[in-house]
Amino acid sequence: MSTRLAHSQRDPAEADMLRVAVADGVATVTLARAPVNAISDAWVRAFDAALDGLAVRGGWTVLHLRSDQKVFCAGADLTEVRARIDAADGPDRMYAYVAGIQRLYSRIERLPQVTIAEIGGAAMGGGLELALACDLRIAAVEAKLGLPEARLGLIPGAGGTQRLTRLCGRAVAQRLILGAEVVDGATARDLGVVQWAVPRAELGRHARELAQRVAALPAGALAASKACIAAAGEPGTGGYSLELEATRRLLGDAETRRRVEAFLAGASREQRRS
Repeated sequence: MSTRLAHSQRDPAEADMLRVAVADGVATVTLARAPVNAISDAWVRAFDAALDGLAVRGGWTVLHLRSDQKVFCAGADLTEVRARIDAADGPDRMYAYVAGIQRLYSRIERLPQVTIAEIGGAAMGGGLELALACDLRIAAVEAKLGLPEARLGLIPGAGGTQRLTRLCGRAVAQRLILGAEVVDGATARDLGVVQWAVPRAELGRHARELAQRVAALPAGALAASKACIAAAGEPGTGGYSLELEATRRLLGDAETRRRVEAFLAGASREQRRS
């Protein structure tokens, strides 16, 4: 049964920008700010509040981000951007705005739970940067993805230059960012920007199946795997020590021991039959 999370301290307008439901170990966050899920200060606050509520709620191992609009997320709220730029202290206001988005995306990236972005429509600028902050990305073949900020004389400053380069390498990051290129879901998969691309009509089913499959795995193993994968991007060889420490810790976990014992028992029976 789905459990919806209410946040009484939130402004009603902010609460309408996204919906949160938890069921069977999956927390589904549906972006619902019509018409294009534009990123505003209020949207950032609403997302932070949703994550606060999920942290208290617990009982989930997968965060599944999706949209009920035609696009996944079209990036910055242009009305707010214009107001900031027109202000006398425009650069400072834009700095604070982008810094707030960076903090939110870093929070998503650091979650111990596995995060999945289901990209059914356009993911542009800050919208694609949101997806890049997730662990797993599945896109519709027809979706459009890009970081076109250079067209405006700007950069994808909410983590886009860093995460895309780490994920796909300098060549791909240079192609998409310096060329301000927008690609479809299939090309994004081929470039490594997303891990899967399927027809839009099949996207919801595939994304739900992926979320359910991951949610069936032990939370401790997922969190430890995420930490070790993240360590692989750091200088030095500390990730190897982290692997050993995580292995010892997990072997003391009751769920791990139950699963290992069941596997060994089944493997022993198979060996005796062969």
